[in-house]
Amino acid sequence: MRSSTGGRRSPAVAVVAALAAGAVLVTGCSSDGSGSGGTAGGEQITLRIGTFGSFGYDNEKGAKLYAEYEKLNPHIKIVESNVADGQKYWDTLKLRLSRNSGLADIQAIEVGYIAEATGPTMGNKWVDLSKTGGADTAAFLDWKIKQATTPDGAVIGLGTDIGPMAVCYNKDLFAKAELPTDRAEVAKLWEGDWSKFVATGKEYQKSAPAGTAFHDSASGLFNAVLSSQPQQYANDEGELDYENSPGVKKAWDLAVEAAQSGITAKYRQFDEKGTWNAGFKNAKFATVACPSWMTGIIKDQAGPANQGKWDIAAPPEAGNWGGSFLAVPKAGKHAEEAAKLAAWLTAPEQHAKVFGVNGNIPSTKDTLTSAAVQNATLPYFGDTPVGRIYSQAAAGISPAPVSRYDGQVKTFLTDNGILDIEQRGTAPDTAWENVKKLVDDKIDP
Repeated sequence: MRSSTGGRRSPAVAVVAALAAGAVLVTGCSSDGSGSGGTAGGEQITLRIGTFGSFGYDNEKGAKLYAEYEKLNPHIKIVESNVADGQKYWDTLKLRLSRNSGLADIQAIEVGYIAEATGPTMGNKWVDLSKTGGADTAAFLDWKIKQATTPDGAVIGLGTDIGPMAVCYNKDLFAKAELPTDRAEVAKLWEGDWSKFVATGKEYQKSAPAGTAFHDSASGLFNAVLSSQPQQYANDEGELDYENSPGVKKAWDLAVEAAQSGITAKYRQFDEKGTWNAGFKNAKFATVACPSWMTGIIKDQAGPANQGKWDIAAPPEAGNWGGSFLAVPKAGKHAEEAAKLAAWLTAPEQHAKVFGVNGNIPSTKDTLTSAAVQNATLPYFGDTPVGRIYSQAAAGISPAPVSRYDGQVKTFLTDNGILDIEQRGTAPDTAWENVKKLVDDKIDP
């Protein structure tokens, strides 16, 4: 599931965030007394899952997978602890891992942090899911399994989804701004070049409905552009090298241009106050960079009143933004049962169910190419061929090298760089220097 932005939080308050979020993972702790470390005699146990964003498993808005698994396994009760802010979630998870306490039985890990999770300080904290739980690791995309494999060969995470890119747009707002609304015509506006996307935004603003902006956020644009670049935060050896990355430079320059030209609504994605969410509901922006998992967020946040108003067009360039894993901490009390549940939730059959409800593009090979995905539509988006759009986008994915610091650097660049330019008018050179100081202060490669 989602995204490497994951709802960013300023690193200056990372420690405070971790402590504030502690309650989330404490309630996600597997030591609640509902089970005592096994299933002997059919003993009832509770498995707790820590997630961020929308994974599509839940019984309310998701694919009701928890209820299905509980029916298949009457001795199991599943409780999900979920937060919106992915950075806050990760800060807290790292703290709990260092203490080997307060952990959920299953913890979600976003791709921006998977290199850190498999690294020397954390790699031995997880159950090897290639040996426990019964998962068929060969069913997953090869590069997805590789991302979650430690140097000594342990698979610490099973892929939930990938994040092939598109652009979601509000047809009503496009029409009012005298732009085309047919998805093929919309895609031609920016075909092949993200700078054309920014240019389209400037055209939109000339006739924009009052109180609306073309794009939700400059940070969202930064992540979308970077997702399509062959070099991002790391060099080919997987070492952090963001300062020399042509991908970072391109994404930064376009995000700065968007922020300074007034085509963004100046939101911080996934903010805790819910202002970004309200922007969907109140139609405050006409486009959002739209990896596959974003369709579930649009459905949930724009709400029933906006059903049928959103459509999906091909992006300027193919890219992959986000995608997550399920991992099982060794410190959990029910590691074996948790591994079985993680394997079941990420099996091809369940991937297909989640996609059908939430739009998350599967990370298993056969599911990705199945007719169920290729021919799928999502009721919220009408007759939009969601499956075909995203499966075609997925075929163009060539994952960039990942460093163990990607998630942190992305937070610094978006929340402490681009957002300062967008919301506070900070000069770009000053914002960049502030980012560099944060990286130098907080990261010791």
